[in-house]
Amino acid sequence: MGESKLAGQFFDAAIGLLQQVRDGDSAEIAAAGKAIAEAVAHGNRLFAFGAGHSSLAAQDVVYRAGGLALMNLLAVPGVVGVDVMPATLGSALERVDGLAGAVLDSSPAKAGDVLIIISLSGRNALPVEMAMNARALGLTVIGVTSVAYATETKSRHVSGTYLKDHCDIVLDSKIAIGDAELTHEGIEAPFAPASTVVTSALMQATMAAAAEELVHLGIEPPLLRSGNVDGGHEWNGRVMSEYGDRIFFRH
Repeated sequence: MGESKLAGQFFDAAIGLLQQVRDGDSAEIAAAGKAIAEAVAHGNRLFAFGAGHSSLAAQDVVYRAGGLALMNLLAVPGVVGVDVMPATLGSALERVDGLAGAVLDSSPAKAGDVLIIISLSGRNALPVEMAMNARALGLTVIGVTSVAYATETKSRHVSGTYLKDHCDIVLDSKIAIGDAELTHEGIEAPFAPASTVVTSALMQATMAAAAEELVHLGIEPPLLRSGNVDGGHEWNGRVMSEYGDRIFFRH
């Protein structure tokens, strides 16, 4: 069988973006890892939020083999993925004023905790207000976004600001406007988005940086093991028991 030229071009584009964020965001990734490690060390909690496809990278670090057991998904009903019908409702909810405040007020998040907010464009009301409200509550906010959107699109929040404007640390995914890496003759729309690949890599790199910093602090990183390897369930049971008061995705 022959190779697909376009498939190869997508891999090249994704690899190029990964190299850009590895080199361009290294200091910010280290800072984010340190903030997460310090929250763990001081008895605080960790949360991740994303709307639409941005929620995929948030879910990727929650209840994950090889991941920090303390990372919790801050879920907003109707905007996590495409499980809502119609799917367009999720996009509409991202533009609703006041929703972020209601979610935060009813969540276990409190001062000293860390919240990672993932939004590719960072222009909708939901991520902007989530960041504003979280900081007002005393949380450390890490934003994962494409800074380019702030210079080439208009904010949909009444303040005219973007997610990046309300974060303690910003990880720039460097994804181009429109999130489509390829064009081809005979195909009218650009295609092959890379934001999930890059954003998930940024999240996992940040978790690795956090684990490294925890070791420096003399703390065993509370990691989960795969339940499909011998001893995995026993290991996870011990971690869940030890840190149970900071894990909210289980009963």
